Amino acid sequence: MQISENMSVMEKLRILTDAAKYDVACTSSGTSRGNDGTGLGSCVQMGICHSFAADGRCISLLKILFTNECIFDCKYCINRRSNDVPRASFTPDEICELTIEFYRRNYIEGLFLSSGILRSPDYTMELICAALEKLRKVYRFQGYIHVKAIPGASEELIQRAGFLADRMSVNLELATAEGLRTLAPHKTRDKILKPMRLVQNGRSQNAYELKVYHHAPSFVPAGQSTQMIVGATPETDYQMLHVAETLYQRFDLKRVFYSAFVSVNVDKALPAKTDQGPPLLREHRLYQADWLLRYYKFEAKELLTEEEPNFNPLFDPKCNWALRHLEYFPVEVNRAPYEMLLRVPGLGYRSAGRIVRARRLGTLDFQDLKKIGVVLKRAMYFLTCNGRMMYPVKLEQDYIARNLLDAGERLPQEVRGMTYQQLSLFDDVRFGGGVNEKNLCV
Repeated sequence: MQISENMSVMEKLRILTDAAKYDVACTSSGTSRGNDGTGLGSCVQMGICHSFAADGRCISLLKILFTNECIFDCKYCINRRSNDVPRASFTPDEICELTIEFYRRNYIEGLFLSSGILRSPDYTMELICAALEKLRKVYRFQGYIHVKAIPGASEELIQRAGFLADRMSVNLELATAEGLRTLAPHKTRDKILKPMRLVQNGRSQNAYELKVYHHAPSFVPAGQSTQMIVGATPETDYQMLHVAETLYQRFDLKRVFYSAFVSVNVDKALPAKTDQGPPLLREHRLYQADWLLRYYKFEAKELLTEEEPNFNPLFDPKCNWALRHLEYFPVEVNRAPYEMLLRVPGLGYRSAGRIVRARRLGTLDFQDLKKIGVVLKRAMYFLTCNGRMMYPVKLEQDYIARNLLDAGERLPQEVRGMTYQQLSLFDDVRFGGGVNEKNLCV
């Protein structure tokens, strides 16, 4: 396979932005790379101010594949070797020119670069490093860059990319080794976890170096993330959540992303295509549970068990936990520890913190809680103020569940009406004698 030279940049852009649409690891930067006055762009601690399309994907980054040619034949992937799809590859120069031209027009604030595997993992990673080095050192681009590490690439190339990117991802894809053997036989758990460990160790070493040498280059300053496909294999929610928890604890990951399986290939090893579409509600529940692991001090074994391995589709994971553990409720707002407030449905970690601070100054009542931001239509079944509940209610599972169902759960906009139509980076974009796109819309 060769890098395409007979296509225009416009044709490549259309193919390779469309090919990148199932990768959902776009997120705020979480890093503080500043502009020193000699280059373009900046990446502040507040993160890049992303916009999100209706399907939840970030559209403030130029999100592309380096190439959609691939020597692997993963059964779930539209870009697998055996598929007859249009193929294209950028050159390192084209990646740089596109990023800079889009940035200068204020269409993007950073780059998200993933890739298929051209010739070999090392050959592909070498090209990616060449593009990033030129972008950083020649074009002096100091904005946010999120790059995908290629499983199987050498340690040296992973390290090179780590000193050039802000965030790095190594996609786990499937939660179990059996799932990988079935759907991605060219990938192994070892090839995926090895670069994860390398990034983790590199960040730890770099943190020490930055303390000693304040001007040392940063290694993956925004951390690493990964992605798991939901619904392609028979893994339960419990298995997926347990794997995510293990990755957070053992590899110091910043985020685990969940991608609802989209049927793009016909294969007997894949789930049969149905009218129900991708398992978006299941994806949504996993994101909610993931948030509980990272911010609410829950453990995976508290939310799910081997006896009850999947989430309740009617209630979010925290509400479902509360309904199954009514022995802990009601909680007295004016005395309960912060950790217990976090477990009350309708209280976020910010509102729990506000309660702890506010009650130092006086006794709180339900009107105070409303001003603080507590969702009382859910929390009122689990809280007391000065020993009183908001209304006379029965502390019974069926009674509370019926009332919560009547109130209804409002799913976020990115889940309601979600589709998997690729984001359009541009309409009627015209290239003439260079990159002179007009009417860019996102």
